[in-house]
Amino acid sequence: MSHVPSATQTTAAGIGQQGSASRRRRITIASLIVLVLLIIVSVLTANLLKPKVIGFTGYDLSLDFFHSMEMGVMEESDALGYQSIRYDQAGDETRLVTSFKRLIEEQAAAIIVSPISPEVLPPLVDSAHEKGIPVIINDIGGGGSAYDAIVISDNWQGGVLAAEFTADSLKGREGSRKVAIITVEPSAVYAARRGEGYRETIEARGYSIATEISAYSKQEDGYTAMKLILEEQPDLVAVFAENDPMAVGAANAIAEAGRKDILVVGFNGDKIARDAIAAGLMQATVAQNPEEMGRITVQLADRLVKGKDVIFDDPDKREIYVPVELVTIQNIQG
Repeated sequence: MSHVPSATQTTAAGIGQQGSASRRRRITIASLIVLVLLIIVSVLTANLLKPKVIGFTGYDLSLDFFHSMEMGVMEESDALGYQSIRYDQAGDETRLVTSFKRLIEEQAAAIIVSPISPEVLPPLVDSAHEKGIPVIINDIGGGGSAYDAIVISDNWQGGVLAAEFTADSLKGREGSRKVAIITVEPSAVYAARRGEGYRETIEARGYSIATEISAYSKQEDGYTAMKLILEEQPDLVAVFAENDPMAVGAANAIAEAGRKDILVVGFNGDKIARDAIAAGLMQATVAQNPEEMGRITVQLADRLVKGKDVIFDDPDKREIYVPVELVTIQNIQG
């Protein structure tokens, strides 16, 4: 005779099955929660371990000066545990704007910029600050923007060194005491201090500025400017160019004219200038240290990201100066 389960037994079995199913659901839910938590922890850990980014957008990285600056940024970023993302403006304003905006989109911890057109910086810097990103200017100028710091060479002192070298080299020479200055573009307000330091010092030594003309930082324009100067001021005894490409261009124009009586001094310490000095086409250049400038901007970025204080040479203008030195044939041969 078959056994028929009682109602009590049937109910108990049903309850047991329901309890088992409920436990399985709880285990499944708990497993899903643990999995989600593990994923969240993994993402957070990956983000924490991922190095923060220092962004750099450079004036024109094909030029020795700015390439060296880029190397300083890259090496110091690595040393301080940052990843560096670097963009080349290639002398183009549009590239400056797009690269700066891209660094904001990429959530750089800090942005370092050496701008081809400083005047476009104010809204870009404001946009970076809205995202909590500090901005450090490296050379050229800030264009009236609310940058956090600017690193520049001691340009005034460099102009003084160039003028003192000029006057000392011409000491005892009879005749004309006319000199010329070939300037950078008007927007490069900090580089303009080079000419100001030169002018004040050379005039104090008894020389006069016969002419001043801009060659917009380019070698070919320096060449053209010097040819014009030679036509208008044939009795010139010296020329100071506010950067080396213009100085080399001027030196080539002087050599082409067969003149060996005009002293040429540049500014930057570029290889082309050192080569021109070695060849006897130029007599000196004032060397900047763009690689060190790059390193200093990264150190500043690190301090700003970490909320640390920054010590300025000029607190009102948030300026930090990097020393310069005179380079002559003696330095090169030595």
